[in-house]
Amino acid sequence: QVQLVESGGGLVQAGDSLRLSCAASGGTFSRYTMGWFRQAPGTAREFVVAISWSGDRLYYADSVKGRFTISRDNTKAMVSLQMNSLKPEDTAVYYCAGSRALATSVRGLYDSWGQGTQVTVSS
Repeated sequence: QVQLVESGGGLVQAGDSLRLSCAASGGTFSRYTMGWFRQAPGTAREFVVAISWSGDRLYYADSVKGRFTISRDNTKAMVSLQMNSLKPEDTAVYYCAGSRALATSVRGLYDSWGQGTQVTVSS
């Protein structure tokens, strides 16, 4: 497993942008599919976006398509999530996660998780 640490959360207004970063250590980062999940109070953790080992496959939840962009830098063992046109319903704790599957959006296949970073979007 890799150890993951998120950063970049905060409080923004609707329509603003925010960039989350996730630094990985302790594993072969380039062999992990990396994903972002989020969890709002009282709800289940849900898939947001994922990027395959080499970055050639991307998966987006319908709710964020066209607004969020995931990228990775295997040389730096980092993955980023650029979030544009934020909406109040994007408010949640965002988790970086790693999976040894080649490419997946299935939560159960992720075995490395960060501690989460809070994103709050005010209306």
